[in-house]
Amino acid sequence: MSGSRHNGPPSKDGGVQDAANRVDEFKKATSSVFRSIAGTAEAQVAFQPGPSALVGRRARLPMPTRALPPAEMAKLRGAADSLALRLRHHDEVVHQSRLPTQPEAREVYDALEQMRVESVGSRHMAGVAANLHARLSDECETAGCDRMTKRDQLPLSRALSLLAREKMTGEVSPASVRHVLDLWRPQLGPAVQDALADLVLHQDDQTAFARVTRRLLSTLDLEPSSFDESQPDSQELEEGEDEDQGEQSGAQDNAPDGEGESRKEQDSMLGASPQELEETDSREETADIGSDEAAGDGEDSPGGPQQRRDIQDDPNNTVYRAFTQAYDEEVAAEDLCDSDELTRLRQMLDQQLQHLQGVVSKLANRLQRRLLAQQTRSWTFDLEDGLLDVSRLARVVANPTVPLSYKRERETEFRDTVVTLLLDNSGSMRGRPITVAAMCGDILARTLERCAVKVEVLGFTTRAWKGGQSREAWVAAGKPRLPGRLNDLRHIIYKAADTPWRRARRNLGLMLREGLLKENIDGEALQWAYRRLLARPEHRRILMVISDGAPVDDSTLSVNPGNYLERHLRDVIREIEGRNAVELVAIGIGHDVTRYYRRAVTIVDAEELGGTMMRKLSELFEENTRRG
Repeated sequence: MSGSRHNGPPSKDGGVQDAANRVDEFKKATSSVFRSIAGTAEAQVAFQPGPSALVGRRARLPMPTRALPPAEMAKLRGAADSLALRLRHHDEVVHQSRLPTQPEAREVYDALEQMRVESVGSRHMAGVAANLHARLSDECETAGCDRMTKRDQLPLSRALSLLAREKMTGEVSPASVRHVLDLWRPQLGPAVQDALADLVLHQDDQTAFARVTRRLLSTLDLEPSSFDESQPDSQELEEGEDEDQGEQSGAQDNAPDGEGESRKEQDSMLGASPQELEETDSREETADIGSDEAAGDGEDSPGGPQQRRDIQDDPNNTVYRAFTQAYDEEVAAEDLCDSDELTRLRQMLDQQLQHLQGVVSKLANRLQRRLLAQQTRSWTFDLEDGLLDVSRLARVVANPTVPLSYKRERETEFRDTVVTLLLDNSGSMRGRPITVAAMCGDILARTLERCAVKVEVLGFTTRAWKGGQSREAWVAAGKPRLPGRLNDLRHIIYKAADTPWRRARRNLGLMLREGLLKENIDGEALQWAYRRLLARPEHRRILMVISDGAPVDDSTLSVNPGNYLERHLRDVIREIEGRNAVELVAIGIGHDVTRYYRRAVTIVDAEELGGTMMRKLSELFEENTRRG
């Protein structure tokens, strides 16, 4: 008996243990190789759910699965090799000394530096080069590059970094991205091609490479053309800091989707309150208009944010308006991509948030218990119709002449509530913040639905960088002065209030789609969400706004006063809070929203969002109970 048992197939527990041992061995081997490539024994590796990142000498890598298929191993090794090479071949002081001030320029600058690091580091290591290629192929497939049919669907930073990689390494790009990359090549021009060739010559010298990169950015009109390559690093850094002081706080954050978490950390330190622009004479204004013509060719030109003009502060500037609303759109999330892609994005969202699911679910259950506890059922008795009051049937048995007694449940104000979650879908939310915001919206909708509270989830961004069709219409009209808002709005309905959560849950994955997150015009988004709430039949209406920066749209701010969008946001908030028809609360992620909203809280890390949302909602409902 015992012999037959030992000769049989391995037990399930034994198979699980073997898989766990295999994963542990893989982790140890990857950590050892990482330290070896990085060239320092002080480097550390932590395997955690979520994207890879490098903070100091500590690398964070995605948690491997138990099955550990070859494709996953290659991807993880590629991520580890990429971070190790950056630790070995990248000088952060040099990088920061020539960091551009414009957001899209910084995206390109960071992406090219990462490609330089990987090219130099993998030059004599075939295995590392293969791992990096496998990781890049996976990233392109995940981003849906094989389904891109227009050039602007691939961000400029990714396109330039891939073209630079081809020249520096001599390898062709992954098959999934070649078609859309070929759409970029003829548009860049000989000056850009010459700059890319110079990058190859200087890839071993980070300082020289950075100078050539800045020249490339000037060629693309992403940075001022007056940039001098021979300028000392310290002087350039000081000038960059002076420029930052005059920029609006959110301007540094609104960059297209891309790689690199260090840029996001740098952005959070560059915030400054918007200032009124000084008056300029007619000659300077004419010169600015001329320079604006070069940058206003529409969404398809490979330029960056528009250069802002100094606008005379007169009474006409205080009136907020849109140059045109013909190209604005209010769209359901499911109409922005096909069903298969929506399912894939939702699966990606679930995978990235496995470790947060349990924590936020506990907070949601706690909120649900609090809300249900406030829904104490009360009844009206001795009615002629309604539900039969069985507790009083004894009287009828004792005396058949006594009529039956009925009861009816009283309506509670608590159940007559609708909550709108308005999410900032700007470029600065890309990565961890938008992922956590999507998950929190999902769990919040599910939780409140159990408590008979209607929930809708909305998002706001723009259809294009640099103004899109609205700016093209303004250019065609002769560029009239003070045009007002100059970009195409995109307001997204992820979940309508009357839509069940189970039918809308896939939609929230759309926030992870490449290229969705662009500019943020908060004032009009707030008005839109407010109007939707006013049309609801519920007696109590709550609007929760989640944002990580001041309103910013470079196209609008290039031809209007510097605080044009912020001033409108303040006016809208003042009107909503003054009417008391909607209870307005805001949560700022790394951005102080208390200077805008009367009821607001600021969090430093996106990971705090779930607990903060649940706590603020609990306070609102408990406050209503005390008033009642």
